[in-house]
Amino acid sequence: MIGFFKKLTGGLSHTSNTISSGITDIFTRKKLDADMLVQLEDLLISADLGPAPAAKLVAEISKNRFGKEVAVEEIKAALAEEIEKILIPADRPLLDTAKPFVILMVGVNGTGKTTTIGKLAHQFQRDGKKVMLAAGDTFRAAAVSQLQSWGARVGCSVIAKEEGADAAALAFEAVDRAMSEDTDVLIIDTAGRLQNKVSLMAELEKIIRVIKKKIPDAPHATLLVLDATVGQNAQPQVELFKQMININGLIVTKLDGTAKGGVLVSLVERFALPVHAIGIGEGIDDLRPFVARDYARSLVGLQDIHDVRK
Repeated sequence: MIGFFKKLTGGLSHTSNTISSGITDIFTRKKLDADMLVQLEDLLISADLGPAPAAKLVAEISKNRFGKEVAVEEIKAALAEEIEKILIPADRPLLDTAKPFVILMVGVNGTGKTTTIGKLAHQFQRDGKKVMLAAGDTFRAAAVSQLQSWGARVGCSVIAKEEGADAAALAFEAVDRAMSEDTDVLIIDTAGRLQNKVSLMAELEKIIRVIKKKIPDAPHATLLVLDATVGQNAQPQVELFKQMININGLIVTKLDGTAKGGVLVSLVERFALPVHAIGIGEGIDDLRPFVARDYARSLVGLQDIHDVRK
């Protein structure tokens, strides 16, 4: 199997190539000056790190280096170190001792939410957990059948009802079944339609209420799935769902298909939410744990000679 860091670096290659080649082009002179700093800030913004994080990073790079001779690799290493500082608070594990551990998955249609649920289930099953899925996106028949296909693929049960069924009733049944069947992790899918925000909010609030009737401190994690290819447009999505329900974690998908991988940095800097997983490919094993140091180094195109994790 490809090493963890190598796979991550490959997944982020669209972004890292942009940043790495940009740094090489900018730092052609030996002494760090104001023009180089402006170009660096523009480069980071173009990689979707966002204006505020970009300005913060450039200020740190300038500190103690302005007017001094600098090398390209020194700038990359310093940039990775400062990005890591921003990302470290988001580097937190997902599961705790609750059983069943109830995960509510939310997000707009098209982010890869249902596929992400299947990959998460595979990851938990591989770690020896008994997993159950609930097809709570009853608005789309395709979402139900897709989740059932994932259940069959990874070997876990799926609670589903007909198209248009009450999603909250399905969630209640799923929690009841998970408790009675000694399930370790229950992952509940939800609708992602935004055409009627009020209707979606009411549905999500109802789902959470019925879950709490069975397990008062559940859902233990409410995760928002975001598509990295939309770049800074991911930020309004976080704002929208935070207005509706208590989001307490993010999963960022499709990082392999975009040069906007820096958006994850801006999301962490602005919302201070943990990032529990990142999607760096289409394969079943391409949903990977988020590791701040690895992400920061991969983002700027640094190699890691200690790539021993598989």
